[in-house]
Amino acid sequence: MNSAEGSYVTAGDDLETCHECGLVVHIPSLTENQKAICPRCSFVLSVCHVNAIDRILAFAATALTFLTGSLLFNFLTFKANGVERKIDILSSVTILLENGYPILAIVLVVTIMAIPAALLFGIIYLLIFLRKGLYPKRGHQVLELLFQLIPWSMVEIFLIGVLVSLIKVVSLADIELGISFYAYVLFSMSMIATLLHIDKRHLFQALDAAETHEPTLNSASNRKSKKTKVTIDAHISIQQTWALIITSVVLYIPANILPIMNTRFLGQDDPSTIIGGVILLWNHGSYPIAMVIFVASVLVPVGKIFVLSWLNYSVQSGHEHFRNERITLYRMAEFVGRWSMVDVFVVIILVSLVQMGNTMSILPGSATLAFSGVVVVTMLAAMSFDSRLIFNNKSDYGPQARH
Repeated sequence: MNSAEGSYVTAGDDLETCHECGLVVHIPSLTENQKAICPRCSFVLSVCHVNAIDRILAFAATALTFLTGSLLFNFLTFKANGVERKIDILSSVTILLENGYPILAIVLVVTIMAIPAALLFGIIYLLIFLRKGLYPKRGHQVLELLFQLIPWSMVEIFLIGVLVSLIKVVSLADIELGISFYAYVLFSMSMIATLLHIDKRHLFQALDAAETHEPTLNSASNRKSKKTKVTIDAHISIQQTWALIITSVVLYIPANILPIMNTRFLGQDDPSTIIGGVILLWNHGSYPIAMVIFVASVLVPVGKIFVLSWLNYSVQSGHEHFRNERITLYRMAEFVGRWSMVDVFVVIILVSLVQMGNTMSILPGSATLAFSGVVVVTMLAAMSFDSRLIFNNKSDYGPQARH
């Protein structure tokens, strides 16, 4: 690593084990914007960015500044029937706690504040040291933790949830956007830019170089130990994935049967399920929003459960066909699964905005917790599924491997 320029420099060729199929790939030195792609599964192994450390530091510091701004000022103003209500993100947490929904409050704090802040502080901590050619204390462990946290950061999903909520209530009241709303939009953009510029392979190389003053290459013994790990952990991976899939199916039943939201208007309660809400939006002519909610809350969870079930069954049975198609489906399921949280965030925003006593109030329904569980459990199921098993022969992990 050239610390003076703040960029990643690969000293010569390197060996890298593909994260998704287990193939050991020989990667040459890359130039600006070049990508190293696995020849077997087409997974992007590495992307080269000049002055990457300086870029990431700038984006991370910007994101942290806008995150702070999004918490300090007014986020939205709701005006209806002469009543005005202003909310900020932190007051949303208070409202959920006061109404007896601590789990939803925790979900909100963790996914849109705590984890994003931890990611940004962790990135800045690592890169400040690496920029000077120094090794940060517990650098490798911190970096591993950061990559485990990334899927659970739902900044952009919350922003989409806010927009959907505004479209839902714009016919009922006047909505004004506060300073914190615009700060959150800029925070989301900066956060996305930060994560897009992070390259796991280059960061680990930079840590290795700072620790030993020379890049650490994957040795043959390391590759052998990784292959052995696949053999040993295959049965555990399959069993854990089945357990999580079954749990998600069990949770999905009450998530669709029970009301996800309860609207109180002039003292009368009007509970609505996920499907009921979609139908209501469609009947009112909000076709794009109805489609967004239907896709995120119905198609995505069901599709992800079916895809993961088929993938897990295929590796358990030792199927060796359609490997490229299966790895593509796995990537799609892993990517879209977290977007189902849009509906949960919509409920949270509406609950925060519409609190006017018996005149008009919105409360979360019992299905909100169940549906949140579906999203979390399906994400864990995708993480527990070892995609390398798609490309390994059954003899490596089948029943005969035990003898």
